[in-house]
Amino acid sequence: MRITCLGTCSGTEPMPGRHHVSIAVEEAGGVYWFDAGECCSHTAHNLGIDLLATRAIIISHTHIDHIGGLPNLIWTIRKLEGRTTDSARRIAGRTVPLLIPDLRTWEAAVGLIADPVAWGVGLDFHLTARTYQDGVILDDGVLRVTAQHNLHLGDPGPDQPWRSFSFRIESAGRAMVFSGDVKDIRDFAPLISPCDVLFMETGHHRVEDVCRYLADHETEFGRLVFIHHGRAILADPEGEAAKARAILGDRVTIADDGMPFEL
Repeated sequence: MRITCLGTCSGTEPMPGRHHVSIAVEEAGGVYWFDAGECCSHTAHNLGIDLLATRAIIISHTHIDHIGGLPNLIWTIRKLEGRTTDSARRIAGRTVPLLIPDLRTWEAAVGLIADPVAWGVGLDFHLTARTYQDGVILDDGVLRVTAQHNLHLGDPGPDQPWRSFSFRIESAGRAMVFSGDVKDIRDFAPLISPCDVLFMETGHHRVEDVCRYLADHETEFGRLVFIHHGRAILADPEGEAAKARAILGDRVTIADDGMPFEL
């Protein structure tokens, strides 16, 4: 399993060298997207990730720093499909699930992508958008993804769907966890232990608080990777890394855009 951080910034104003959050997971010849912040398709393509190998797109919640690059991701896949001469790589005729907590956001953007008046042609692959709730939301024989709601967007109230999620992603005996945006690490703690790598957001949390929680609860994980950086990390990444490593040692990484990880 190869994991690439395509964007590592929270929803701030534009920051040099960083874009909003997106992760690409490559496994068994397929590409799986977790969130789609600005420029995710541009970064992935220029890193050599094959967008035509896309097997699923999974969105944790519909804040703009997590979906701002989604229309362009779909458009870029269509564009690359029109340029490939390798029949084995073509995505035409395949079905790609888009799992998103709120379809209204997708419906607002879909006309820009599939409108034959705007672009001359529609999509030549099947994009099936659907919502999801807690539990296994994808299991295609390669990747198994389990969702757990969190309180980043608050409690929706009785009979209303949850709209913000964290994920546990498993393949061939390996596991990664992606926090999404959370109110508290306890929101998704049941997904973590054990895992090989935890991708944890810091847009709403202090690194030392996260590290102390993991240490105090003797959580089983291999590596902690901070993403979705808040202003503390953006201002002083080395200083924040030192705080984290004072608690958890060298298992902590502060991710940069384009940074890969192998499991």
